[in-house]
This record gives sequence, C-alpha cells and structure tokens, in this order.
Amino acid sequence: MVVEKSYYMTQEGKEKLEKELHYLKTDRRQEVVERIKVARDFGDLSENSEYDAAKDDQAFVEQRITQVEKMIRNAVIIENDNDNPDVVSLGKTVTFMELPDGDEETYTIVGSAEADPFEGKISNDSPMAKSLLGHEIGTEVAVATPGGDIQVKITKVE
Repeated sequence: MVVEKSYYMTQEGKEKLEKELHYLKTDRRQEVVERIKVARDFGDLSENSEYDAAKDDQAFVEQRITQVEKMIRNAVIIENDNDNPDVVSLGKTVTFMELPDGDEETYTIVGSAEADPFEGKISNDSPMAKSLLGHEIGTEVAVATPGGDIQVKITKVE
C-alpha cells in the first residue's frame, strides 16, 4: 500500500485550498470548456494554436484539481502548542536575529502547502524552519544555507 504524504497546514490554509478547489471545479473548468468550444469553431484542429492552448490549459486545471484534492484529503491541521509557548513549532511565528549583524526577521512556520515567503510564511521543510523547530527563545542556532552556515538567535515566539 502506498502511504500518501501528509500536508501540514493551518485551518485557514485548508479553507483557502477548499475555496480554490471550488473555483477550479466550477468557474475555471467551465471557462476552459468554453475556450475549447470557441477554438473548435476556428476550423482545422491540426493547425489551431488556440485549440492547443485551451487543451493545455484544461490539462493544467485538471492536474491542479487533483493536486488540491490530494492536499485537502491528506491535510493535517496545525494546532498551536500552548504547552510550550517559548518553543518554536509548526504554526508559530518566530522572530530571530542574524548574528553578528543583528538583522531581525519574522516568519510563521507552516506546512509546504501554504508556504509563501513573501507573506512571511516558510515551509517546515525549509532549511531555516528545520533549524529553528524545537528550539526556544534565547537559543542560538546554526542554519545551513546555500551560501554557507549562518548563526541566528531566537528572540520571540508567538
């Protein structure tokens, strides 16, 4: 039996995926079907780039539907660990200071399904999160990066 990957996410992240799935199955799927119908009316399908593009788009939409359904089906909701408020864990927001220069950064550690560094959400699979998880406020941690190891000090966990 194949064991499917678990997708760690917040309740908010799961709801966002459910909304995306609804949009893909209703609106987006219908839009693509209409594009295919219009492209068919252009004539010879063997030389019809509009038809080819619409079919490619249809394949993308169906693939994304399958992917989102799998993520929702295998979702593991992240609950905040209130027993250890000072320890970095999934779902918590952590602020750390890069050493020795003192630049501060803040990220929320989430599952890979909802990671978005531009929104301050990093994946629990990222090198930064892997290094921070399980450590508490005041701890200095070495983080392996492509440019070499960096030292950070955890200053806040929420």
